[in-house]
Amino acid sequence: MRVLGIESSCDETGVAIYDSEQGLLAHQLYSQIDMHAEFGGVVPELASRDHIRKLPGLIRGCFAEAGLAWGDVDGVAYTEGPGLIGALMVGAMVGRSLALAWDVPAIGVHHMEGHLLAPLLEEDGPDFPFVALLVSGGHTMLINVEGIGAYTLLGETLDDAAGEAFDKTAKMMGLPYPGGPLLGKLAQQGNPDRFVFPRPMVDRPGMDFSFSGLKTAVRVQIAALAVDEVVAEQDMADVAWAFQEAVVDTLAIKCRRALQHTGHKTLVIAGGVSANLRLREKLAEMAVKQRSRLFYPRVEFCTDNGAMIAYAGTRRLMAGECTDLAVRPRARWPLTELQVPAVREV
Repeated sequence: MRVLGIESSCDETGVAIYDSEQGLLAHQLYSQIDMHAEFGGVVPELASRDHIRKLPGLIRGCFAEAGLAWGDVDGVAYTEGPGLIGALMVGAMVGRSLALAWDVPAIGVHHMEGHLLAPLLEEDGPDFPFVALLVSGGHTMLINVEGIGAYTLLGETLDDAAGEAFDKTAKMMGLPYPGGPLLGKLAQQGNPDRFVFPRPMVDRPGMDFSFSGLKTAVRVQIAALAVDEVVAEQDMADVAWAFQEAVVDTLAIKCRRALQHTGHKTLVIAGGVSANLRLREKLAEMAVKQRSRLFYPRVEFCTDNGAMIAYAGTRRLMAGECTDLAVRPRARWPLTELQVPAVREV
């Protein structure tokens, strides 16, 4: 089965074509970061309008890259939620219209299921079951994954997501938008022995997260370092290291608990923050100690992209699922509401 995937949940316009036998045939991505940078964050109306402008060219580009005739697919997948409602509406309307014009089935995909399954795009991807850490700007959660749609929530953030904490802390430091990746780079220059910030909620049982208190600790430390409201660059790097280390330590501790709780020997990390090199290093160390295997997507598929939507849509369509003509974008959509496909894939 060959499926066109469309991702438009926020500020990335992603398109891809996936073939169940040949793998990923083509993928193209346009980021709106430069447009939103002057506002210090994503402006929903601007994001929606830019998806309208970019999608037609990206879709045609994907067919050309794959060497396929226009419309030579067996299905269309689009992000149905969660995300910005206007941005979702654009992708859903385009995807549903193309499916209708080409007389092929369409499927609305859960954005986080796309992230969760992204490591399976690789030839040596993980097998079910596994524990998944979904960590991004909008989500931080641990999931017990028994199969497609068989998801049990083990723990989630009670306030800020890890990626959101990275971005907000970077803003405190005066780093430009989007600050999370820049904070990670700054931390590489930091002194690992200078500051220690708390590891939130690791002294309590369970697998939930909280990062708001950690942000407060960073704010207090930055204020203490300021001289005439200016903090030296090395001081900032030292704070960045300590902050990043607190986040990745917390995530690793909760992942270890999840593996012990489920008995699984495979850990998958996905979402934008999964590209953080220190997080990968820390989780790799933890996995060795737990005698477990660690999987994550290639860096280009950690952030939002069309390939993960095309892949997730292919798995659902092959199991006999499809979405009716109605377009139902969802700003909020708990991952645990998804169902195991009624028909086994062929």
